[in-house]
Amino acid sequence: MAKSTAPTLKKKTGGFKGKLRDKRKYESIGLQVQLQVGDKRVKSIRTLGGNLKITPLQLKEGNMLDADSKKFTKVEIVRVVENKSNRSYARRNIITKGAVVETNAGKAVVVNRPGQSGQVTLLKLKQ
Repeated sequence: MAKSTAPTLKKKTGGFKGKLRDKRKYESIGLQVQLQVGDKRVKSIRTLGGNLKITPLQLKEGNMLDADSKKFTKVEIVRVVENKSNRSYARRNIITKGAVVETNAGKAVVVNRPGQSGQVTLLKLKQ
């Protein structure tokens, strides 16, 4: 059964309200996309109003902010070192917000939600 954000059919007491209408497409919950380290692959998803959302499936590069010089540089992501949201994400090289990644310029932490924005923004960690 597809997951949905449609109104529930149960009352607070646990009784059944009855079905007033069918599920709508815009109420469906999409599949979770797990962004991995690799050559760039993106997927376009049509959203409400005919707009397009670019969802990355794999990315190899990210924009790293150096806090001292306040400048962004494009760096290559080598691998995921640590991911506090799920331990197996680090083993599978899945990037989420808060993940510590190893780049060609040193270790950095992901500060955005790359599955939503379509890019990876990193903050350089101090050694």
